[in-house]
Amino acid sequence: MEKSVRPDKKYFKKGIWMLLTITGVIILIAGILHLIFNLTDNYPEAVSITWIVAASAILVIWIIVLPIIFYWIKNLMYVIYDDRVSIHKGVVTKTVQNIPFRAITDFALVRTLYDRILGIGSIKIQTAGKSVQSASAYEGSLSGLLAYETLHNELRAKIRSLHPIAESVTVTEPGGISRESLLEEILKELREIRKALGNR
Repeated sequence: MEKSVRPDKKYFKKGIWMLLTITGVIILIAGILHLIFNLTDNYPEAVSITWIVAASAILVIWIIVLPIIFYWIKNLMYVIYDDRVSIHKGVVTKTVQNIPFRAITDFALVRTLYDRILGIGSIKIQTAGKSVQSASAYEGSLSGLLAYETLHNELRAKIRSLHPIAESVTVTEPGGISRESLLEEILKELREIRKALGNR
């Protein structure tokens, strides 16, 4: 089975919204600095420099970053094979990241504020060699998905079929010794050790 998935067009809208947010933050910072410089009257030329720097930063963001986001999303594709997940990405240099199902431990569904507003989501791929303590700890990400819940369920079902978890816990340990008997033996040994240490 081979299934190709591309990010939805809303993923590009998310990029635009993020750039608008950054632009708003730059304008806000420039406005605050403008007020500070006006109140002090010590740096009259600093007001114009502040707005020149802010305008330059905004121009760089929209002229350089926006096309990169566009082509990054355009070239982004996820292919689900029977044995692996492939992430095709890149703007100038195209790369294919292959993550075998045998190494995958789980798929985490992640939705930011922008994702929830736009109705999209991302599926983060967790492998045995990675920790989930930080966002960068995930092996890969299937971002900008519209049918994220359906794909998430399909991928998790695939993992469950490859790594079945025992539904029942065995009551007896190998060799016919029950867990209760084993715990009693350990407790007995600990009491004897404590008694021997107390006699010293």
